[in-house]
Formats: sequence, C-alpha cells, structure tokens
Amino acid sequence: MRIKCYCDLYVSDGLKKKKQKVIRKLMERSLQPSLYVMTLAQGEQNHLEFFPAYLLQQPAYDDALVFVIGIAEGYDAAAYLVEEIIQEVLARTGGTDIRRFLTGRQREFEERQA
Repeated sequence: MRIKCYCDLYVSDGLKKKKQKVIRKLMERSLQPSLYVMTLAQGEQNHLEFFPAYLLQQPAYDDALVFVIGIAEGYDAAAYLVEEIIQEVLARTGGTDIRRFLTGRQREFEERQA
C-alpha cells in the first residue's frame, strides 16, 4: 500500500501535537485502533469518506494508493473534521465541490514542487 497525504492535511485537535508520529505509523501500516482517515470517495458522485485506519490492514489495500485528506482520533472527531472541510470549501469557493477544491489545491502544490 502506498499512502499519499494531502498537501494541507486536515488533522483533528487531539492529534495536532502527534501529527508526524501518527503519519509515520500510518505509512508503516502500524495498528492505530482509534485513528480515522478521510479520503476522496471511490465513486466520483461522492466527495469524501472516512473510516477506521485499521481497515487499511486488509489485503485489498496491499497494492492500493490511498490519498489521505485528513486524520482524526475517533469517529466523532472525524465527523467534525469532515464538517470543517466542507465549511472551508464553502467559504473559499461559495460551493460544495469538495473533490474539485482538494484535487486542485493538491495539483497546484505539486506543480510548485516540480
């Protein structure tokens, strides 16, 4: 499994001080039972999905590229983080095309890095 993190990764308040350690453990596929990850939804009709990070231990993810938009400690924090993302997109764009906003910012970031 390969993990790619969003250029401006969203992190719940409870993880801000441990962000780098949590990301490192996520990339090493270490078990973090209370960690939730936010990703772009697999189907393009939806924008985001979040799920417990331990699901990434399943063999279906062995060859997958997972684009992580945010990380949170616990279900409630993950739900609030999704709300925060939606509010930011709405404030910045006046719309709710979350997928376009996030992928556009990531593309701009990668172009500046090249």
